[in-house]
Amino acid sequence: MPATDRFREELLTTFRTFFAEAESKRRWNPYTDIPWDAVNREAPESLALCAETFMAVESFLPDYVSGAFSVIRESSLGQRWFTANWSYEELKHSIVLHEYLVRSGKRSEEALHDFHAQLMGRRWNVPFSTGRQMTLYAIFQEHATFLIYVRQEQVALAHGDRALAACYRFNARDECAHGRFYEAAARAYLEEDREGTLRDLALVAKGFRMPGVGIVPDYDRRIVTMREDAHIDRDLFLKKVFFPTLRRLNVTRQEIAAASAASRREAQDAGGTAATG
Repeated sequence: MPATDRFREELLTTFRTFFAEAESKRRWNPYTDIPWDAVNREAPESLALCAETFMAVESFLPDYVSGAFSVIRESSLGQRWFTANWSYEELKHSIVLHEYLVRSGKRSEEALHDFHAQLMGRRWNVPFSTGRQMTLYAIFQEHATFLIYVRQEQVALAHGDRALAACYRFNARDECAHGRFYEAAARAYLEEDREGTLRDLALVAKGFRMPGVGIVPDYDRRIVTMREDAHIDRDLFLKKVFFPTLRRLNVTRQEIAAASAASRREAQDAGGTAATG
């Protein structure tokens, strides 16, 4: 469905508010705003492994940006401008984690350059095919990442590493703002086409997985460490991310279930028609 003038105007207004608040309240510098003299060089390797994992996920920024523009390029000016700003803020997340690993002595510059080169031998592919679906995916991804960073900030503080805690705190603040923008876009989609958006929401919820899956080396082992240190699991995701997001969008679980059932019936009908045609 082509975007309407109302949709475009609403997203542009939303972006202007987002950008103005970012410029006045949320901008930060990874080199000067982190208390680098408070790095705990004696912190356990698990902290470095988690920081390296999050840096690795952030390092696929070229794929995320190209993928995002491929599905929202013709949607609205507000979404294009947001994606450009989003890429700048995500870049800082990668930079600050890289800086932490070097300044803490946990990794050398040479080792990280080799690691980045290894990462770029892989590619992240867009998991959904439309701008609306990717917007819905991004809500859950951004809020899940916010939750992870908040938990990792607590772990860093527990180990006396105020520098790493600050890295996570700044990153988390950005992720929360990104999630809120995507929620505003989702509400605009719901206003334009509630039934279609609910079906996309059901599709995304069923197929959701975090972007590092399958592309970050040794990802499963890394995530076990992250989950053990920060006590993060699927139940926490449902409690802190999925269900609160539905409430903020004014969407019920029953609507999601009904939309999913309707999509299954259509697929079954289409399959039966193809078989008898």
